[in-house]
Amino acid sequence: MKISGTIEDVIFRNKETGYTILEVKDGMISTIATGKFPVVGVGEDVVLEGEFEINPRYGKQFAAKSIEIKEPTSCDSIIKYLSSGLITGVGKVTATNIVSQFKEQTLNIIENNPSRLKEVKGVSERKALEIFQCYQDIKKMQNAVMFLQKYEISINLAVKIYEAYKEKTQLVLQKNPYQLIEDVEGVGFKTADKIAAKMGIENDSDFRIRAGILYCLSEYAEKQGSTLILVDKLCESTLGILELASEYDGEIRRELSELEIEGKVKSTLLDNEPAVSITKLYNMEKYIASKLKLLLGSAAELGYDFKAEISEFERINNFSLHESQKRAIESACREGVSVITGGPGTGKTTIIKAIISILENHGQKITLFAPTGRAAKRMEEQTKRPASTIHRGLDMGYSNGRLTFTINENNPLDSDVVIVDEVSMIDVYVMNALLKALKLGTKLILVGDKDQLMSVGAGNVLGDIIESGEINTLTLTQIFRQEENSKIIINAHLINQGEMPDLSEKSDDFFYSATFVPPMVASEIVEMVAKRIPSYREDIKSENIQVITPMKAGDTGTNNLNIILRERLNPKSPDKAELELHKTVFRVGDKVMQTANNYEQEWIKFENGVIVGGQGVFNGDMGYIDQINTQSGEVYVSFDDGRRAGYSIVELEDLVHAYAITIHKSQGSEFDVVIIPILGGNPMLFNKNLLYTAVTRAKKMVVLIGKKGNIYHMIKNDYMVKRNTNLKKFLQSNDFMLS
Repeated sequence: MKISGTIEDVIFRNKETGYTILEVKDGMISTIATGKFPVVGVGEDVVLEGEFEINPRYGKQFAAKSIEIKEPTSCDSIIKYLSSGLITGVGKVTATNIVSQFKEQTLNIIENNPSRLKEVKGVSERKALEIFQCYQDIKKMQNAVMFLQKYEISINLAVKIYEAYKEKTQLVLQKNPYQLIEDVEGVGFKTADKIAAKMGIENDSDFRIRAGILYCLSEYAEKQGSTLILVDKLCESTLGILELASEYDGEIRRELSELEIEGKVKSTLLDNEPAVSITKLYNMEKYIASKLKLLLGSAAELGYDFKAEISEFERINNFSLHESQKRAIESACREGVSVITGGPGTGKTTIIKAIISILENHGQKITLFAPTGRAAKRMEEQTKRPASTIHRGLDMGYSNGRLTFTINENNPLDSDVVIVDEVSMIDVYVMNALLKALKLGTKLILVGDKDQLMSVGAGNVLGDIIESGEINTLTLTQIFRQEENSKIIINAHLINQGEMPDLSEKSDDFFYSATFVPPMVASEIVEMVAKRIPSYREDIKSENIQVITPMKAGDTGTNNLNIILRERLNPKSPDKAELELHKTVFRVGDKVMQTANNYEQEWIKFENGVIVGGQGVFNGDMGYIDQINTQSGEVYVSFDDGRRAGYSIVELEDLVHAYAITIHKSQGSEFDVVIIPILGGNPMLFNKNLLYTAVTRAKKMVVLIGKKGNIYHMIKNDYMVKRNTNLKKFLQSNDFMLS
């Protein structure tokens, strides 16, 4: 569908984000483009192609997918165009004076003979040059957008591409459209491949093969978590992605060699077979290994009698520590880097508190970190000391598509000791940033459960550190005395040992239901959350019960459970504002979760009676919708750690309901109660580690629902997708590299 008209007014222009919303002559409102510069201006004639839709902020509007622009021709429209704000330093008076001098030839004069602008009162030679340059910039952008639209590139993406290449846009794309992947955020292989095909780039072009190799390496890291891949496997995968015959194997290997010469990839070995890594990941793992070794050797020798210090901690707190806990405390206080790992109930928190108490008594400045907001909040509650996420503690920023940290190797943390909890969740990117922020001499204490699921991001940081044998590691197996009667703790350890949990009814904190017909399981879950469990335990409310499930699809997957749980727990009401996006209805009071890292999302938080602000909401952050502005289309979420963020209609794409979440998304979190439906599924997914992770999320109660046979097969399934990484090898090497 097409509509046409003259741009009458720029309704809204945000100079920071670059959104430009325009009103055309027939009264329809349309978002034309996003970017640093607007694409069209007041007075220009436009033909927009797209479809009508309902925008929560503006009502009915025309969402433009392509645009054809014609310069204004009448004197009145030229004045509007020049004074619209597009031409820097030209207001209504100057625009009127210029048009009075040159009439309908004004734009031709500006473009082809700008020196004549000096004939106009108030226009100097410098001002004339500025007007000419600004006009040229606008024309170049418009021409680039027109060119890109031929290849079905959206206007928004076209503007981003122009910002990357400016006047070289057409030249770059005509030469190698796959360059977009490396230079423009949001352009992946599939998008670039479609553009290339429309441009007539051959299927077996060197550019396409090179892009296919980098795409496979990136996918392997992002989807499987591996930081290196066998060359033979990479070639096979690349042939598949590019849909090329096996005779092109040699071409792929040749391009791979070229990529190494350019420094894009790095050759390495995996089980003595040729392998390859993305250079960035290779260098990160090498840096991590090198910095850990330097921290090991640079730790200040603290000449304290730690055995006496530990005894004093026991006396003050009126309990006795297990010998393994004492060894962990003493080792952590002495070593430059140490790891404390163990399952639930083995006293990791008690050890952290003891370390803090002892080292603070000797004037040591301690920083507490965790990878997620929920984990940091829990750490803070348990230790009664400030704790923050690693991102926030390193003062994360985001600009020009790049993640930056103010606290880094040039401006390190002012801390003597850094304790990091839930380290199993940390990937190589986060670990690299953390270690760059530590000055030599800082003690680093890593705490986590090695049997939890691995990080979502690339790498196997905790596992590689432990398996290397190079970092002092204390593994806790003894269940702490206070936890000996907890069936959650006992059963978690049984599961981890590959044994069936005790599913008898003699328990106040671990329950089993033999229901296994999927619709009946779903109904039972709703009743448990809404009524049965809160009635059984007065200290538990529905909002403190979390359903965690292995899958998204099916009756007991997150998709269905979120619908039926929401309708029971937060039903539709005239008092609750709603907003619909892509058939998903968001309602005030809804429990929601962030599903992707958004480093630019702004938030506010009350801290010690003061409002503080920051940026960044992250994959897995959970909270409740407390306000919806149906006029502006904004949704406000209060997260569990106290942050409150406003979401625009675009940002809502990353928000989902969280009455039920996947087990993977539950990592690093703790809930009063977890309900876990186990109805069987893909053996690659339904394994022991998944069930162990789910059970260890509960503080007060676990409910398992399903066939005992499914639970048994899950526990006996030790299969885990192996991550191929370099870190363990680098730790065992003496080849240091810091960069």
